[in-house]
Amino acid sequence: MPLLNKERKALLVLEDGSHFEGLAFAGEGETMGEVVFNTGMTGYQEVITDPSYKGQIVAMTYPLVGNYGINVEDMESSGVHLEGFIVKEYQPNPSNWRMRQSLKSFLEEHGKIGIEGIDTRALTRRLRLSGAMKGIISTETKNISELLEKVRAYPGLVGRDLVREVSCQKPYLWKKGAPSTQKIPAKKSGKKLRVVVLDCGVKYNILRLLEKNGCDVIVIPAFSTGADIMSYKPDGVLLSNGPGDPAALPYIVDTTRTIIGKTPVFGICLGHQIIGQAVGGYTTKLKFGHHGINQPVKNLDSGRVEITSQNHGFVVVPESVKNKAKKTFDNLNDATSEGMKMPLTMSVQYHPEASPGPRDTEYLFSQFVKMLKKKKGKAK
Repeated sequence: MPLLNKERKALLVLEDGSHFEGLAFAGEGETMGEVVFNTGMTGYQEVITDPSYKGQIVAMTYPLVGNYGINVEDMESSGVHLEGFIVKEYQPNPSNWRMRQSLKSFLEEHGKIGIEGIDTRALTRRLRLSGAMKGIISTETKNISELLEKVRAYPGLVGRDLVREVSCQKPYLWKKGAPSTQKIPAKKSGKKLRVVVLDCGVKYNILRLLEKNGCDVIVIPAFSTGADIMSYKPDGVLLSNGPGDPAALPYIVDTTRTIIGKTPVFGICLGHQIIGQAVGGYTTKLKFGHHGINQPVKNLDSGRVEITSQNHGFVVVPESVKNKAKKTFDNLNDATSEGMKMPLTMSVQYHPEASPGPRDTEYLFSQFVKMLKKKKGKAK
């Protein structure tokens, strides 16, 4: 199939000076970010609407993207958060019974650039060998030196607080599978458990699964204090996923430190890294990160191997939390720590809510609810 938009050429330049020529299938202009690759064969809509990708340009390793368009049901937030999208070949004629619009129109609606015709195998190999790199996409100039100067001046992700850019700005209820305008009730409703979610860039499927497991869900901004959280009288707290460097979030770490041990806490991805820092540990940056839906982890309690969905560029250094938290999961590809637990606290580095990805670890939500019920029973 011939490539589209032959008149709108695009250039990708990486900070090491390498460059790749392609064509813009959506949007135009220039955009910068950390270039990473995602190995998922499906799930591009969930990827581009995941707030954790803020500050990143994502290259899909699967060559054909766009064939089933965009639908309402698979949104993981209200918008698009990545900085740019790279595919080998864009499919301009999508077909799916749930489709409401094309990937092209969706990206352009949100002011994002999508490029095709890039040798994504060569790009992925370079990122694996050299590590994730800053990059720039431009449809405005072919001057590689000019673009290289811009991208090398770009600050990157280390040390940047991107959470404030994706977090909600005021509390809201999650009800019947969507954000609600209903006023948050002061009192809990019946026998339902109340979970407060600290929104560091939460994916909608986390909220869907909490509600599915019988919880009333209140979502609050990432800059909320411990006192703010406890004012809702929660039965438990979930620290969500989110973008950027966890070491740049001391205010969230301080908040977390004030609630650990007082109420059950569940941390997912960035939430896991926040908990690690709150108990005295520290994080480090991975060479090229884990971005995909096929990462094997070993459950150290059961010995079972589970396939997980992952999206992170930083990890908790296990030695830094030794004797403070028990390690619960190991990544079988690179031996990085994938989870830990303490009294009233559990966390995982991967995404048990998947979307996209396998559902092997969705049971963690019911485990969290059991923890809430046990704590609530003891409190009576």
